[in-house]
This record gives sequence, C-alpha cells and structure tokens, in this order.
Amino acid sequence: MPEPMLSMSHIKKSFGGVKALVDGNLDLEAGRIHALCGGNGAGKSTILSILMGFYKPDAGEIRLNGEPVQFHSPQQALAAGIAIVQQELSGIPHLTVAENIFLGEEPRRGAFVDFPKLYRQADALLSSLGFAIDPRARLDTLTVASQQLIEIAKALSRHDARIVIFDEPTSAIGEKDAERLFEVLRELAAAGKAIVYVTHRLAEIFQIADDYTVFQDGARVATGQVADINRERLIEMMIGGAIEGEFVKENAPTAEPVLELSGLGRAPWFEGVDLTLHAGEILGVYGLVGSGRTEMLDTIYGLETPDEGEIKVFGRPLPPGDVKAALATGLSYVTEDRKRTGLILSASVGSNLSLAHLRHLHSLGFVKRPAERALIDRAIAGMRIKTPSPAQLVRNLSGGNQQKVVFGRCTAGEPKILLLDEPTRGVDVGAKKEIYRFISNFARAGGAVLMVSSELDEIIGMSDRVLVIKQGRNVAELPRRAADQKSLMMAAL
Repeated sequence: MPEPMLSMSHIKKSFGGVKALVDGNLDLEAGRIHALCGGNGAGKSTILSILMGFYKPDAGEIRLNGEPVQFHSPQQALAAGIAIVQQELSGIPHLTVAENIFLGEEPRRGAFVDFPKLYRQADALLSSLGFAIDPRARLDTLTVASQQLIEIAKALSRHDARIVIFDEPTSAIGEKDAERLFEVLRELAAAGKAIVYVTHRLAEIFQIADDYTVFQDGARVATGQVADINRERLIEMMIGGAIEGEFVKENAPTAEPVLELSGLGRAPWFEGVDLTLHAGEILGVYGLVGSGRTEMLDTIYGLETPDEGEIKVFGRPLPPGDVKAALATGLSYVTEDRKRTGLILSASVGSNLSLAHLRHLHSLGFVKRPAERALIDRAIAGMRIKTPSPAQLVRNLSGGNQQKVVFGRCTAGEPKILLLDEPTRGVDVGAKKEIYRFISNFARAGGAVLMVSSELDEIIGMSDRVLVIKQGRNVAELPRRAADQKSLMMAAL
C-alpha cells in the first residue's frame, strides 16, 4: 500500500477531565475521498480541530508526507496545505461575498484592495463551481444555503490546499447544489488531493466516498473501503450495535383541521399556498432550496407578515405578523439554524430550556425557581438530553443534544402544533431516531406537525402526506403510499 499523505496516530485529548479522544487514528491517501463517521461526541470534530491547529493534542503523532508535524494555529495548517469547510457558518455578515471568500488574501493595488479584480476572481471561482451567487451581494442578505456555498468556495479558493476537510457541507443546501458539490469533490480527488468528508447523511457516504473511518467514544473502531460495507453495517459500527429501523412512526391522522392556509403569499418568496394540517398528522413539505419553504414557516409563525391570504388555527383567523398570537394559539417553531436562531450558546442548558416560558414562571417580578427547575428537569428527561447538569453551557453539548434542547424549549409550553424546519440537520443517526420518536409521539398524542426537510428519506419515512413546493407555489400533494424519491424529485423539478 502507498504511504498515506496524512497519518494521525494514537491522538489523545481531554477537556477538563472529559476524554474527547482516547485513541484517535486517521490515515488519508492522495486522490481519495475519505468519510469520517461516528455519532455526535464520538471524537470526529476534536481530531479534525487538532489537525487544523485549533487544539493541541495531549499525546500522539501527526505525519504529513512521512514527516512529523504539529500545528499550533489554523494559519500553520493552512500554510501546510490543509483547508476546512466548517459546518458552522463563519462569514462576516456586513462584507460582500467576494470579500468573505478572499478575506486576508485580497488582491491589492498598492495599499488598497483592488475591488474590480477581487470581484472578477470571486465571479470566476463561483462560476467554476456552478454556484449562482452575486459576488457583490452582502453576506447577510443571502440564505443559509447560499452562505454554506460561500464557505465551500472560501476553502477551495486556496489552490495550494492538498488536504480539504468538508464538515457537513450539504446540511443546508439542496439536491442540485449537493450534486454539483460532489462533482467538485471528484475533480479535487482526481487532481491528487486528499478529501475528508464528514456527514450524518449516510446515503452520501455511499454516493461519494472511497474509504471510511468510524469513531466511537473517542477512538477509531473501524476503517476500510466503502465498497466492502453496506448501510446497515455502517450504522452498527457507529452506534456499537444493531438499530431496528431508522424511522419511528406510530401516529394516526384524524379528520380534524387544526391549521389552514388559504392563498397565503409573501412576495417574492411564495404565493397562493393552500394547505390543511390535521390533528395527529405529520405533513411533510419538500422543495429545492429557494422554493419558499422556510419563508412560509416564518410567515405562519408571525416572524413575517403575508401580502395575501389567510391563516386559521383551530378554525379562527390568526393575526398576521404576530408571534405572541401564534404562541397563544398553540404554535411552536423549531428553526433551521439552531446556533443562530434556536439557542443562546453562551447560556446554560437550563436557561435555554426555560427562557421562553419565564412569563409563566414568575410572581411579583421574581422567577419561581422550584417551578423553573421542574420545567427544566421535565424537558431534559422528556428529550433525553445528555448533559452533566442543567448548568452546563449549551455550546459544549454535541449537535444532537443541542437540537434536543431546542425541541425541549419549544415543547415545554405544551404546544398543539409544531412547525419544524430541518429538524435533524447535523444530527447523528442515534439522536435522529430519538427526535423521530418524539415527533411521532407528539402526533400520536393529538398534536400536529408541519415538517420541512431537505432529506428525502426523512420526508418519506415520517410524513403522512407530502406537499411539494416549487418556486413558491404548492405544485403537488402526495399521500404516504405514493411518495417516493422519484415522484418527489419530479414534482420539485
């Protein structure tokens, strides 16, 4: 076998007595795409952070092209030809797309940035990647999906990168952009680069990767070629045992309408949307990125005001653009980006769980601490949140447990209708099943769920009906028995 381009051997790392890596090992070969697999908290992010110079290992060795190396900063890793596309968006909102892509490497004319050249370079890069994004647009005017594409372009702008790490690169982008990304990855591998690919979307591993490594509890437990395993075996290695079915679905829809949209529209995102959601039902909403799915949920919840149409909850009109009214009528909303709009990362788990419900937990201006603690304890137990204590900072939890905190906060007030936007984004297969179980139980108890998801398997596995939105209009509605990947994609396209 050829010598690996990169070899990380017996890496150890602890944080305040918590062992994040006990025996981290990773070998990458030039010209191959390597999937790094494991549940949230398995050690994947830690070993990649060590490689990128964010953390210093407690023990172990890193060799690049046979030579021992250690990076004390991300700048040193970049200088050695290692780049990363991080799952968490790291752009500067008030700068343009081009300025974000070439931040710190802007072309200059004397002491000043050569903006015409900067925009030409950015336009050429985005065009070569097939990303239809205006390089002059401010970053904060773009969707989360477009910002994710900018993160990808930023990493690939470094032409000298020999190792490129992709951490959940498709978590916020649609099928079309994902297919183009896969083409780019294959081109990079064909050019002799080593690619590390991290994703919780297992289907992508079998679509794009040559090799795999599985981490569990801070150690490598398996490695090999993807062609030699199947999906079921990969899941078993990731969770340390067999898993019975990925989707949990035990609800039964009724005929009682609880949410009705009639000709709802908000320019330029969507128009003339009609739908009826019933008690006990999980109604899936599918469409390509930019189809207006998220904007529709924002409008239902009152974050935005519609231009046309009507929203009824339990047969009564819902005042437009009024979040308080939406909450009062029993709606709750899990947004697509937990770290930007779902959580206060600098606050504790307990504070995040109770924050939205303090108006019901106070007396004479003081919070009733026993009642607050009872609410927090119920949410932690009900969502099976793994945390040392409610005082733990929420930013220190795994992605799956952070998402459970979002669900716990949104459901602590006992809502009747859940609006879910990408409910399992960036969540491992074990945490996904727990979230699916919660969604199913919520609907089985008479609640209603309107769920937007980019994952076709998730939409098909959990929905009783699927509404397909294309260019802001609902173009198809399919019952569960007729919803398959081909029919949904045909309708969306």
